[in-house]
Amino acid sequence: MGFIGEHFESVKQHWARNFAFLDYFKKVYGRAEPLPKWTDADVDEFIASDPVYGPQLKALRESRKFAYAGAVAGAAHLGGVAMKYSKVPHGVVLATGFGAITGAVLGSEVAEHWYQLYKMDKQGANLRFIYWWEDKVSGQKS
Repeated sequence: MGFIGEHFESVKQHWARNFAFLDYFKKVYGRAEPLPKWTDADVDEFIASDPVYGPQLKALRESRKFAYAGAVAGAAHLGGVAMKYSKVPHGVVLATGFGAITGAVLGSEVAEHWYQLYKMDKQGANLRFIYWWEDKVSGQKS
């Protein structure tokens, strides 16, 4: 194959690793027929059935509460400050939106440490649930 062929293969493997997240999006969003919606009971069933990824998915779902709380607190705080000092409607709306985004990011970061999500394979847990849900739905259709 030669030097150029080997180099091309190594570059191809390098970029395949860098863009591995695209496989997740193809699995979730690139379907001809989308998966049906799941309920909280379905998620709880998966959490109970999978000893490895179940607790991870549960922690991920609980971490959303921190993001929601941070978004509400950030929106209320910055919106209130803008209302008190500015009283310009578009400024209040922009400050409220920025406060919500900032609060959600900060809340997500707090949850990352609170639940030690940095130690988990977040994408793997979500993808494992998608695989499980796909198998469960295809089993019901048969």
